[in-house]
Amino acid sequence: MNIVVLEARSLGEDVSFQAFERYGNVTIYRETTKEEMPGRIRSADIIVANKVPFCEETLRDAKDLKMVCLTATGINNLDGEYLKSRGIAAYHVAGYSTEAVAQHTFAILLYVLEKLSYYDRFVKSGEYSRGTMFSHFGRPFCELAGKTWGILGLGAIGRKVAQIAEAFGCRVICCSASGGTYDTKYEQVDFGELLRRSDILSAHAPLNSHTEGIFNLEAFSEMKPNAVFVNVARGGLVDEDALCTALERGMIAGAALDVLCQEPLPADSPLLKIQDSERLIITPHIGWAPVETRRRCLEIAVENVGRFLRGDSENRVY
Repeated sequence: MNIVVLEARSLGEDVSFQAFERYGNVTIYRETTKEEMPGRIRSADIIVANKVPFCEETLRDAKDLKMVCLTATGINNLDGEYLKSRGIAAYHVAGYSTEAVAQHTFAILLYVLEKLSYYDRFVKSGEYSRGTMFSHFGRPFCELAGKTWGILGLGAIGRKVAQIAEAFGCRVICCSASGGTYDTKYEQVDFGELLRRSDILSAHAPLNSHTEGIFNLEAFSEMKPNAVFVNVARGGLVDEDALCTALERGMIAGAALDVLCQEPLPADSPLLKIQDSERLIITPHIGWAPVETRRRCLEIAVENVGRFLRGDSENRVY
């Protein structure tokens, strides 16, 4: 088997792809553009990749291709109909980052909620040392206990976040963007009620026809002015211009983002106008990225190659 790894850098420089060698000859590229892709996969039996598009334009010259092995959960970059027409199997990595993304949800939420950027600057600027009080109350903040935490998308990550929010003493409510229901003890509400009642609202839903652009200006206008919005799901759930307007007008108190409509973030993004980290924190899609999580992702991807060769359909999406 000729195995071609197209985006090794997407899992970090501290992760080794050597384990794929048990299944064949491995060629590794750190990064690959859409334009470079056809020339690099002509003789590939298996492609290992993350974000590059898999469609007729990129795959038509890969006559021997048998399998696409994603090092990611999302399959938005797969043209499923084309893959099926060619008989090319596609596997993804599922469930590897639940704890990590839930952890990051609280990390960025608490950074905004507790105004940590302000208090860090206060101490490091020397103001604290020049004062006479043991404490300082320059930016009021609140407890999570007793607050309502709203969750859009109660999959594995949403459920984990709900459990942690409960441990903090929050009341948890949830919503399915598609209008479906969950088998859960948590109160289920419609989207409008989720917006109106949530003190913290975190998004954990997939990007699809139900969720694309769901957090628009109308949605933010329905939220409490003291609410904090967290998106660790997909950037496309949010109208970023609307979010900027909502923050600038005080429609919501703050936002914490780990995913964006375009990644990397364009230099002219309206989000960069808001330099106040007390209102907005943006991290570069790292919620899934603790070293243990990235290594787990790779281990599952290697296992998926073995599954494919054995005819095992676990983790197969096409």
